[in-house]
Amino acid sequence: MTICFNGDMEPTTPSDGQLTLAVWQHASVPADPQANLTALDAAAAEAAQQGANLLITPEMHVTGYNIGELLPPLARLQPLERVRDIARRHGIGIVAAGPEFVTHDDGTEAIFNAAWLIDDTGAVLAKHRKIQLFGALDRDLFIAGDAPVTLARFRGFAIAMLVCFDVEFPEATRAAALAGADLIAVPPAQMEPFSFVNEHLIRVRAWENGVFLAYANQVGADGELRYVGRSVIADPLGRHLAEAGVEGSELLVATLDLGVSRAARAQSPYLAELRQELFA
Repeated sequence: MTICFNGDMEPTTPSDGQLTLAVWQHASVPADPQANLTALDAAAAEAAQQGANLLITPEMHVTGYNIGELLPPLARLQPLERVRDIARRHGIGIVAAGPEFVTHDDGTEAIFNAAWLIDDTGAVLAKHRKIQLFGALDRDLFIAGDAPVTLARFRGFAIAMLVCFDVEFPEATRAAALAGADLIAVPPAQMEPFSFVNEHLIRVRAWENGVFLAYANQVGADGELRYVGRSVIADPLGRHLAEAGVEGSELLVATLDLGVSRAARAQSPYLAELRQELFA
C-alpha cells in the first residue's frame, strides 16, 4: 500500500486537542474559476471570523465539476495554486478541491480530480488524487490516483483526505484510520439518488473507524446532475455535529475534540481488535 505522508508528521502548530472546523456547502459556477475563487475568499473570511482553523470545500469547486471538454484548458491554469493566497490572507487552513494538472518527466500530461490541504500560511501540506473514479463523468477526464491514504498533520490533528466516491469504499476509510487519521476530510459532489450516503453512511464510516469525518457537498443543479446538499460533520461516536439542508449555501462550524476519538475507540475498539493478518 502506498501512503503519502507530510514529512515527519510533526504538528504544524501547537494544539490543545481541539480543532474548529468549517464545512462549506456551495454551488460552483461552471467553468468560472474567478467566480468560484471569489466566493471561496468570502467563505474563508467568514469561517475565520467564526473562529474556524480549517475550511473544507466541495469537490471540483474551483472550476465546477460537470463541465466536460471545458475542463482541460482551465486545469492548465493551475487554479488550486490560487487558493494558497486565500488561506494565507485569512489565516485559515483550507482543504480545496479542483483539477490538478501535471506534466510528467516524459512529457505526458494528466489531470487529477484532487484535494489539497493548505495550511494557514499558504503552504501545501498534502495532495490527494481521487482513487475511485465515478463512471464516465470522471474517467473521461481524469487519471485515478494511486495513494489510498494521504495524511498530513495540521494543528495537532492527523488529517486524511478522500474525494467523494472514495469514502464510499470502506477500505479507504479503514486504511486512513489505521494510518493514524483523526479527521477524514471529504470534498464530494454527491448527487441524486444517493442522499443516503450523506444521511447514513458518513456517520457509520466515522463510527466504525473512531474518526471525525467532514463532508462538504455541492448543491443545486449542474447540467443533468442534481446535487443533494446535506453536508455533514460526523464525530467518532456516529453523531452529526452539524448538518446542512438540501438547498442553498451553508457554512457548518463545529469544534472537534480528540478526547471524543479516544472515548469512541474505547467503546468500539475495532481498530485495536482487527485481525489484519486475515485481510492482507
